[in-house]
Amino acid sequence: MTRDASAIGAGLAPARDARPIRAGERIHVVGAGGAGASAAALLAAGAGAIVTACDAAGPSPYTAAVANAGIDLVTGHDPAHVTSEPRPGRLAVTKALTAIDPDHRELRAARELGIPVEPWQQVIADAAVGRTLVAIAGTHGKSTTAGWLVHVLAEAGRDPSAFVGALLPPTLTGGAAATARIGQGDAFIVEADEYAGNFDAYRPAIAVLTSIEWDHPDVFADEAAVRASFVRWLGAMAPGGVVVANAADPAVAAILSRPELAGLKVIETGVDQAAEPTKGGIRATVIDAGTTGTTLAVTGLDGSGTLEVRLPTAGRHNAANALGVAGAAKVLGVATDAIVRGLQTFPGVGRRLERKGEIGGVVVYDDYGHHPTAIRATIEAVRQREPHRRVWAVYEPLTYHRTAALIAEFAASLATADGVVIADIWAGRDPDTTIASASALADAVAAERSDIPIAAPGSVDVTTDWLAREVRAGDVVLVMGGGHSYRIARDLLERLDMETAAR
Repeated sequence: MTRDASAIGAGLAPARDARPIRAGERIHVVGAGGAGASAAALLAAGAGAIVTACDAAGPSPYTAAVANAGIDLVTGHDPAHVTSEPRPGRLAVTKALTAIDPDHRELRAARELGIPVEPWQQVIADAAVGRTLVAIAGTHGKSTTAGWLVHVLAEAGRDPSAFVGALLPPTLTGGAAATARIGQGDAFIVEADEYAGNFDAYRPAIAVLTSIEWDHPDVFADEAAVRASFVRWLGAMAPGGVVVANAADPAVAAILSRPELAGLKVIETGVDQAAEPTKGGIRATVIDAGTTGTTLAVTGLDGSGTLEVRLPTAGRHNAANALGVAGAAKVLGVATDAIVRGLQTFPGVGRRLERKGEIGGVVVYDDYGHHPTAIRATIEAVRQREPHRRVWAVYEPLTYHRTAALIAEFAASLATADGVVIADIWAGRDPDTTIASASALADAVAAERSDIPIAAPGSVDVTTDWLAREVRAGDVVLVMGGGHSYRIARDLLERLDMETAAR
């Protein structure tokens, strides 16, 4: 089921050394209603570029910030966006679009005119020139870790700039919730995704590595291929660069001794690790996990021995993320007390274990989890937050390839809930919609557990209607996935509110 990864992004300019965005430079962003491309538009405009933007769909969770920045985001694609005067000097786009429509008319028009066509990551890398670039990478936890580090630095008065793949709250952006932050400080934080070399544009001074696991089966044949991509990317860092690595993750630990990383300084982190921290390393033990957060005993953060840190998040995976944040902040020179304060006051980012509300005794969470490991960890975290409730795992699978390749693992993870609902698969960049289905995944869950309710009602809207009829006071509904799954959480609360008011 693996595609030729080189075919994804074909026609885009290869990654190059970053160069500063010039004041008045014209950049056209295609797909600016998405998380990453919207951030590229915002950061380019913040660096002084004149930005035009378009997206095939209408408003999204990311478009309000683009509009607030004064960027005209046009709905629909048209070669005139490129051919009309004044023409853009370059066009930025997501690699996913090249997989879905390699002959996209705006991209074709740009190439015919000799206008460079680049991934949006290159624009963000260019916006970061002159700052200390900190890249958060790994299969899981990138958005939470990146957003958390932005919060720690902002609270410490460092005023960072950032791209984060989840919505940062207005308290961090100074305006509408957005995936970008424009600051004046020396640090620039980016979420660096391994898919098809998306992180190649970034050459960080500091990299945080959260985890490595087989994901994106459409471009990686196996976990060895995933590891190789991280080794290649980290190996391109300048000698003396720093890697803050979650050494408790076996695949991360396995690559740290690779010769390609020999010129880098490695700071190891790990939760509940028996080993003493390596020089400069940070370790923690969970000493309490309750409904309001997780308390850690942390060693290696400074020279004062063990520090007790109360995180406002749930789940062991978030404790590991916190150590990555602490390690990066320490390298950036943030004082220990400011690091601890930032760890303890993190408000979270959008769709990462986000508690959306409670109506009629039903609690609703929204999360981007779309991999078996993330799903299992998120269910466990919700049980920590909401003990003694029936947990509904509501999942909109993200891509047919991932669902087909990991269906057994998805079924085993989802079966740890008390009820499972599968919405129709979100195709995303997938051209083949025949290799998996929501009903097949529901059947696989049923083979794991015959004692819980399991359903595959249909679209996200039909799924919302089904849930509104089935949930009861005392339940917690955990919505997960990509695509439009966020609408399930939002609309379910609206339905429950109307039903409560009508009683």
